[in-house]
Parts: sequence; C-alpha cells; structure tokens
Amino acid sequence: MGTMIGTVVLAPVALAQEAAPQSILPSANMPAESAGSTRQSVGEAFGDIAAQSGEVVQPVPVLVGEWSAAQARQLLAFIPTVAAEGLNPKDYDIGLADAIARGEGAELNEIASRVFVWLVEDLRDGRTPMEARRQWFVVDPDADRLPTHKLLEDALASGRIAETLQTLAPVHADYASLKAQLATTTDPAKRKLIRANMDRWRWLPRDLGRQYLLTNVPEMQLRLTVNERIIKSYRTVVGKPGRTATPQLAEMVEAVIFNPTWTVPQSIVKGEGLGAKVLGNPGWARAAGYKATKGENGWITVVQQPGPNNSLGLMKLDMPNEHAIFLHDTPSRHLFAQDNRALSHGCIRVEGARELAMTMSMLGNAQTREDIPAIQQEVSEITASGKYTRYPMTKQWPVYITYFTMGTDVEGSMRSFADVYGRDAPVLAALDAPRQRDRARKTSEEAVEIIDDMQT
Repeated sequence: MGTMIGTVVLAPVALAQEAAPQSILPSANMPAESAGSTRQSVGEAFGDIAAQSGEVVQPVPVLVGEWSAAQARQLLAFIPTVAAEGLNPKDYDIGLADAIARGEGAELNEIASRVFVWLVEDLRDGRTPMEARRQWFVVDPDADRLPTHKLLEDALASGRIAETLQTLAPVHADYASLKAQLATTTDPAKRKLIRANMDRWRWLPRDLGRQYLLTNVPEMQLRLTVNERIIKSYRTVVGKPGRTATPQLAEMVEAVIFNPTWTVPQSIVKGEGLGAKVLGNPGWARAAGYKATKGENGWITVVQQPGPNNSLGLMKLDMPNEHAIFLHDTPSRHLFAQDNRALSHGCIRVEGARELAMTMSMLGNAQTREDIPAIQQEVSEITASGKYTRYPMTKQWPVYITYFTMGTDVEGSMRSFADVYGRDAPVLAALDAPRQRDRARKTSEEAVEIIDDMQT
C-alpha cells in the first residue's frame, strides 16, 4: 500500500510540512491569518475577508447597477439557458423584456439587477430554501468568495453578463454528469430527481478542494479523492432512519486516533443498566474492557478501553464537530456485507478503516515519498501497542458528508440511490413552489443528539 499511495497520491501533491495544520482547500484570496489555524473549519478555509482590528463599519452592498439596453438583452437571452442547469426560467420572468422595451433608466436598472441577483443566488447557492434541506449543517462559503455585489459590478464593468453567470456552476464532475443526464431525459419524475440532486451540489462549496474525503450517505460509500480522481473507496455503515440519521456536514480531519476509548452514553449506562452491570460483575467488565467510576452523587461513568472488542474498533478520524459525528472502525465487520447498511446511531463506520487510518496518517504528514516508510513504521508500532494515541495531521483534510439520491457511483455509472431518510420530498416540493427570496444561509434546525452511539 505504501508504494501505491506514494506513487499515485503523494508524488503529485507533496506539500511543504508546516508546524501547524495546513489546509489543502482552495486558497484563492485566503487571508494570511487563517493559514496556520489549528481548528479551521471548511467554511473558514474558504474565507476571503481578513480580520481587522478596531471598529469597522462595513458599507451595505449595492445590488442595483446601471444597465445598458444591450447588457439587459444579454441577460434576457441568458435566462432560458438555466433550464440546462436544472433551474426554471419562469422564476426570473419578472418583466425584463417589457423594461427593455421601455428603454434605459431607473426601471430597467432595478428589474435587470434583481434578475441578475436572483440568478447569482440560485446558480451559486442553490434554489432550495434552508428549511427544505433536512439536517443540512453545511455553510456554503461561495457567497463570501464570490460576493453578489462584486459579481454584479464586474459583469456590468466588463459587459460579460452571461460569462459571469456561467462561472458559478459547481466544478465537480458529478454535477456535469447529472447535467448531461438531464439533457437526455424526458421522464418528468426522473427530471425532477436530477434537478434536485444538481441543486444539492450547489449547496456545497463550488470547489471541494484538491484532496478530500466524501461520503454519500444513500450510496453508503466513502471516497478518497485526489485531483478529481477516486483513489480508493470504502463501504460504510451509516445512521438508521429517524433520530439517528446521519446529518450532512463539512468538517476538517485534524488527526487519526489509534486504539480509541469509548465513553458510553448515559442512555446505555443508565437506561440499559450497563453501569450497574459493570460495577456488579468486575470479571465480566474486565473481559469486555469496561471501566466504571461512581461519583458521590451516584452518577456512573463507563469507559470502554482500547482493544479488539472496542465499539470504535482500532481507529477513528478526529474531526471535531458539535454533532459528535465521525468516521471510525468497528468490530462488527460482517455488517459491510449487507446491502442495507443504514444501521448505526449516526456515526459512519468504515470498511477497511485500518487501511484508511494508515493512508490518512501518510497523506496528512508525509512531505515526500521518502517519509512514508518512517510513518508506516511509527503507525504500525502505535497500533500494535494497544495504547490510545492521537496522531496529528500537519495537513488538514476536508470531509464532506453528503446526501445524493442520484449521481455517479464509485464505479463511474449514473444511478439512483434509495432515499433512506426521506429527504427528497421537501426538495422536490421546493422546486415546484414559487422561488423564495431572502433565503437564510445557515439552518435553524437543531442538531439531533446522538444519544447512544460511539462518542469519545
């Protein structure tokens, strides 16, 4: 595996090792202040506004520009083309043609600017309002990287109206595949499903980065992607439908934890009587790896120690987030043979997790191929030691937990996936409903508490 990773992955993307974790996300316009952050989120990694000291009053962006009749005609001609992007041209029919006919002036400036802004918002951020994106906790950074007022200003200054709008579509190959599928599909229900999943790509950052992990929950697969190529894929076990459904996230992997411990949730300690069983049967507890402590107030804490029977297996990827969701190993590896693998309590179990752990340790720390043997040796010794060890990654890796019910599978074929959590319905309904203005960028939905899964 070392030869494969060194040749296929590390050679073309070797980066200088730094003292603090280094983001490998797109760095265009990234402020210098963020380059050395040790707890950088995906959204922060895309930020393009440098922090300033003192009180700063930001001007309100101007979203109305001066349009010539020729520029407005360019915009009018562009509107029908958005059907190929899965959008409805009728959403932008608010009297632009009539305004052009009445001539240049305040009315044309107002209507043309409004149409342009709506197109920017839908092409860049997605048309689906936040309340229809169930358990969606990703904050898309594109509105900060490509501000609407700046796009409007630049488009009018250059006269390149259509070209400016055409640059906003996602660059991921899966989006292009869905777009091609839409062009050849006539079945109305299938077209709506394609459009819904094209919109889901717009909810994410336009550019996911050069190297990342992406897991599509309905597909139940994890992809390790480098320079738009899937280097390796792994089967996954994801959350059961209901309160334990896996949410959609974009986080940063900061480290690999080998031989993890598991702090058992109180729903099991108290609700299922594990605490009393551990305290009352020391021999059984020792064999199962459980240690319990009882406080003066009677509160029992149970921690499962590292070992082959640990519920987290032999590794987990440390990706701090408020949902306590992460990717990890499991001793119940027989579950990966099942077709329906929506079985966990929210976290994502990965087949071949030990290989993934070794790979991430190398990709997150190797400066050149010559560094690989030493990392392999060190990680092998850590694993064999059986001791809890956090192995930091000097180069951060983004991980995207997504939900696509149609797209290209890990074999490269276009297909649909079971809507295991019933998240299609609100998106499809939103596509049929009138376009919603002034949409929120961040969900108000509460994070679902993972009450009985593997938390450390």
